[in-house]
Amino acid sequence: MKLPSTLLSIFGTGLLVAALNSCAPTFTTSYQLEPISGDIATIDGRPVTKTEQNGVGVVASFEREDMEFITLDIEVKNRTNHPIEVNPADFHLTALSATRDTLRDPNNSGLVFSRTAADPNYEAGRMGLKRKLEEKRLKKAKVFNTILMVALVASDVSSSSKSRTYREYIGNRAAHGLGYQGLAVKRAIDYSTFADRMQRYDYEEYRWRELALKTNTVAPGESVRGFVYLPKVAGARYLAVNYTIPEQASVPLLFKQELIQEKKGHQRR
Repeated sequence: MKLPSTLLSIFGTGLLVAALNSCAPTFTTSYQLEPISGDIATIDGRPVTKTEQNGVGVVASFEREDMEFITLDIEVKNRTNHPIEVNPADFHLTALSATRDTLRDPNNSGLVFSRTAADPNYEAGRMGLKRKLEEKRLKKAKVFNTILMVALVASDVSSSSKSRTYREYIGNRAAHGLGYQGLAVKRAIDYSTFADRMQRYDYEEYRWRELALKTNTVAPGESVRGFVYLPKVAGARYLAVNYTIPEQASVPLLFKQELIQEKKGHQRR
């Protein structure tokens, strides 16, 4: 099996360029949210809002951007005379424009852009599948790398024995050397990507099991606290977040959203 030297050069150069691009600085967009409704106070340098309706109180602040989510630090307080059920799925987000008009859903222009907070139990249950898919992806990459190596070696042996001139021999050696280097870079990237993603999945599992607000029954006079994860909405200038307990309370929260451009090194995820 003989690979043309031009093809080898393109293959090797392409992989090397990809490796260099993976280390090059890039511009990323970060999300910053600030509460602008309710009773707002600054605690530990962070604006915190407090709102209550029908004995159900919510204390909220923006915690951080977390992968595909924005994270709110939420405490739900029960000031009623009976237990209440707290469920993160009862937090709903509506995206608003700069004039605070509702945005349309990009998947269905007839609907407003509304989303529900992530369900920690459901998300935690998906982690095993995510890991298996990543292991399957790495196995496929290994098979493909083996095929490439066999083709390179066969081409190297064939071209070395058929070189008519010293110049042709040197050209073939350089092309195959670039091919071997490119394959080595590809293997390193495959394993690095696998390690990064598995580490990310470890964190995600910890996030859903330990940090997220869980479904709880909260007794009168008690409260529960945790992180609520809402999907990012890049086109929104304001986010209207409502915590609803059916037939009992609907607690509104309003956040102003700002997107900030940052220059940083590329991180694969």
